[in-house]
Amino acid sequence: MKLRHKRALIVAAAVAALGGAALLVVRAMQSNLVFFYTPTQVAAQEAPQGKSFRVGGLVEPGSVRREGVQVHFVVTDGAQAVPVRYQGALPDLFKEGKGVVAQGKLEGTVFAAREVLAKHDENYMPPEAAAALEAAHGKKQP
Repeated sequence: MKLRHKRALIVAAAVAALGGAALLVVRAMQSNLVFFYTPTQVAAQEAPQGKSFRVGGLVEPGSVRREGVQVHFVVTDGAQAVPVRYQGALPDLFKEGKGVVAQGKLEGTVFAAREVLAKHDENYMPPEAAAALEAAHGKKQP
């Protein structure tokens, strides 16, 4: 085999190895992507069934029910609402009428959350949740 052919073979092998590595990285990233949906999008069945995603909005006043370590509450964007079930300790800032983002899966009509995040001060809300509330109410949220 000539030197030129050996070099071409090495270059081809290196390109194939880099392509394979890039494919593995892209697949790993896709499996870890978590998309955000509003309660209106969840009600319209735009959210994936059986896959993890985030839902956010405001905790509906009067909807929080505690049953031992399990908590049931409703997340709303003003137009639609999604019942949420969560087992575990809630963040200290979790309150009715305040912003929340829950991550988990939809099980029928109930969102089974495995993580609940509360907004950290009076002026912060995830951009997606603020845009959803703005669209639902037709006004800018703080």
